Amino acid sequence: MAEMRRESPVRFTARPAQSEVRDNWTVVLAYEDEGPGPWLVNLAHKTRWDLQDSRVGVQIPCDQAVPETPGDCAFDGITLINRMNRTQASIYHLGAAAPAMPDFAGYTDVSEATVFLAMFGPRVFAVAEKLTPLDFLDPAKEVPFLLQGPFCHVPCQIVALERSRDGSGGFLLTCSRGYGDALMHAIMQAGAEFGLRQAGERAFLNWLPST
Repeated sequence: MAEMRRESPVRFTARPAQSEVRDNWTVVLAYEDEGPGPWLVNLAHKTRWDLQDSRVGVQIPCDQAVPETPGDCAFDGITLINRMNRTQASIYHLGAAAPAMPDFAGYTDVSEATVFLAMFGPRVFAVAEKLTPLDFLDPAKEVPFLLQGPFCHVPCQIVALERSRDGSGGFLLTCSRGYGDALMHAIMQAGAEFGLRQAGERAFLNWLPST
């Protein structure tokens, strides 16, 4: 029996220059004419877990403690853990392959139920300001940090991973799968004046901040 093909909720219009099949996902490594940035990258193939438990703070997913305070994040360069509220955390696996899910009832794999995008590069927060009232440049917050709220009027989780005073940096964004194409088109339209381009996984990995 043929293996089931996994489909991203986001469809980019740029022409792929190099791609590969990984765990039944077609992963674009690079697109033609990615330009100097900023960039938008589809990370649908990266595994995401939701963790819910009344004692979520005592869990140790992937050998990292869940942060104590909602909005705080823990990042070891591969796994990103985001404290959402008193009983919930989200976990993003940004490396080549995710570990097996822990044998604990509080974990749910939400990879195929959600959109997962990265936006990064020069003036990326100028693009974001057109799409959300959330404050990425709050000096009281140290990266990485989690914001929860509207982006293009869509409820989202957004993690700021890097930022500079000149408005460059980057963030990850996830929301319900059904918003995928509409969200992508709104982002590309808002970013047109800043030269926003679609880019492949290689550009994301080259940018991804280390700990």
